[in-house]
Amino acid sequence: MSANWYVLHSKPNKEDFLCNQLLSAGLESYCPRLNVQPVNPRARRSQPYFPGYVFVRLDLNEVRLSSLDWLPGATGFVCFDRQPAEVPDRLVRTIRRRVDEIRARDSQWLGNLKPGTPVVIRDGPFAGYEAIFDGRASGNERVRVLLTLLQKRQLPLDMAAAQIQQPVGA
Repeated sequence: MSANWYVLHSKPNKEDFLCNQLLSAGLESYCPRLNVQPVNPRARRSQPYFPGYVFVRLDLNEVRLSSLDWLPGATGFVCFDRQPAEVPDRLVRTIRRRVDEIRARDSQWLGNLKPGTPVVIRDGPFAGYEAIFDGRASGNERVRVLLTLLQKRQLPLDMAAAQIQQPVGA
């Protein structure tokens, strides 16, 4: 039998720790993470794409499941009918590709914007209005812009990064 991908539950906020435990045990593991801009400056700057889960590649004929169930940071395998659920290789490759695309898009698009940069809102109730980019908001692919309304008061708005664009000619 060959090695296949499985999913291991982790204890809360212990995905990285569990990945390191699996690596030290000589097993291939994968915990996809995305960069985020937290509201609290002391908070983590990346979060798991699947909080509470870690992918592990192993051969069930060579590794005892009970040894991994009790691994520090683990709470057990994702199972169906008491059998660990196998994850197809192509699904893990697709997840890796999607996470890489999100990281690349974030670094290219939002990496060019600095606080104070003028932007145009493309979608939603404020479509067509000009605003000022204020920074990234909490969560993936979210931004905060300052919209000037009546009496020249700037209103902070959080929205999806895809809803804004730099003005033509900027």
